[in-house]
Amino acid sequence: MSVPIHPLGVSAYTVTSALGHGLQDHLHALDTGRSGLHANDFSSAPLACWIGRVAGVEGSKLPNALSAWECRNNRLAWLGLTQDGFADRVRMARERYGAGRIALILGTSTASIGATEEAYRRLDADGHMPPDLRRPAIHMPHSLVAFVAEALGLEGPALTVSTACSSSAKVFASAERMIRLGLVDAAVVGGVDTLCDSVLFGFNALELVSPEPCQPFDRARRGISIGEAAGFALLERTDAQPDAARLLGYGESSDAHHMSTPHPEGLGAELALRAALARAGLEAAQVDYINLHGTASLKNDEVEAALVARAFPATTRASSTKAFTGHTLGAAGILEAAFTLLAIEHGLVPGNLGCNDPDPACGPQFAWRNEQKRVHIALSNSFGFGGNNACLAFGKVVA
Repeated sequence: MSVPIHPLGVSAYTVTSALGHGLQDHLHALDTGRSGLHANDFSSAPLACWIGRVAGVEGSKLPNALSAWECRNNRLAWLGLTQDGFADRVRMARERYGAGRIALILGTSTASIGATEEAYRRLDADGHMPPDLRRPAIHMPHSLVAFVAEALGLEGPALTVSTACSSSAKVFASAERMIRLGLVDAAVVGGVDTLCDSVLFGFNALELVSPEPCQPFDRARRGISIGEAAGFALLERTDAQPDAARLLGYGESSDAHHMSTPHPEGLGAELALRAALARAGLEAAQVDYINLHGTASLKNDEVEAALVARAFPATTRASSTKAFTGHTLGAAGILEAAFTLLAIEHGLVPGNLGCNDPDPACGPQFAWRNEQKRVHIALSNSFGFGGNNACLAFGKVVA
């Protein structure tokens, strides 16, 4: 049974995706209904699909002091860390608590595998990696967290969560437990995943990639569009940040129904949802908005739409934002948590971009176009391969 938790303050957050760099770019794109998807120009061989590629990653560079961590994934992470004043907020927290009292918990599904792919494409005649990529630290799953720990000067517990598309949602749950148990006083959470051949061709081999821009919850949807993103949040006790938005609760489950298909009745997803509400001490009717996982795959959307229809009243609004950014895999949880926090902060329910003919499973909860609405309580769903599910509940301080 899930016991209510004491809320945590989200004292800072930031995100980078195909929509731009920082919170203002993302808010403006949501407000104007502008998608960041475009025809694939990334893969090493032709693949007819649409992607959410972050502009400026190729032209960016890590500081000299961090050059040992050079790779595309860490460059994207660096872009995320150096916007919206995020690194400064972490520095102030480090001065307040000490470097050893701040946890670092990040989600990723591929880490810096793009660098490993490049290294294998450039093997020499003896089968050795090229000299510039003979850096073992970037060829490990923990590369992202090790890089960010050094970049931010953090010395507390450092964890990599890799549970497919729920990775950077589950980091919030791990952080809450660490802070509640007194192991740390604050936590930097988030996630980063960059585009790479393994992901693009892997999902295409599963026949899950759409040849056109993804259409979440549309009757004619044909699969996902893959994107990339970096996002981070700083969590602290609410007495330290009384005016910050709140992490109210979380739920996690694993239905283990199938390697790549959700449980047909959404039982695992519903368990995560119910646990998040219970930990937040909320009823479903109190939820103003749900940012759905909504990948535009046939089964995910069908199951999630049915869950929303049976679990929430018509007054709750719900939408997927995947058609704005593509599915950013291990970074989806933090990206969509940021969208959820923007909805709370600005009273903007994003419309479900890309849907022209709604699936019959969709109920009256769906917001097909942008809506201006008071959002006090909002949820963010993240469902990964293998039935690894997470749901986050956020809210704002009400005077």
